[in-house]
Amino acid sequence: MSLKEQLQADLTTAMKDRDELTRATLRMALAAVKDEEVAGKAARELSDAEVLKVLAREAKKRREAAEAFRSGGAVDRAEREVAEGGVLETYLPQQLSDDELGALVREVVAETGASGPAAMGTVMKAVGPRVAGRAEGGRVAAAVRAALAA
Repeated sequence: MSLKEQLQADLTTAMKDRDELTRATLRMALAAVKDEEVAGKAARELSDAEVLKVLAREAKKRREAAEAFRSGGAVDRAEREVAEGGVLETYLPQQLSDDELGALVREVVAETGASGPAAMGTVMKAVGPRVAGRAEGGRVAAAVRAALAA
């Protein structure tokens, strides 16, 4: 069963269980997947990896929105965004901890022999495939900067 099919099956289950949060979140996620499928010149079916990228992007939107609502004083809206993000996180791979990410970056820096801020692009290019959806780009970039500064 593809990830998109799993999302649709879970949506059906959420509808039967009258789980409003999961239902609304999965509908939003499936709409984002559909938008991505029809974007461009020709409509096509997304692979599981592409669906994961869409889900990761939507989860990031939820985290950013929750922070914005919190800073604006709308705590109830922030809690809703966090809850929606939690539903999406169940479909994403386990995120790397800061220690694991740091160790991976240090390993790549040692392998490439990179040093100094000028080598950031080289290290990011090498780290990217190894991280593959298990850490956000901002976190990876910060870890690379810290490793190259050391």
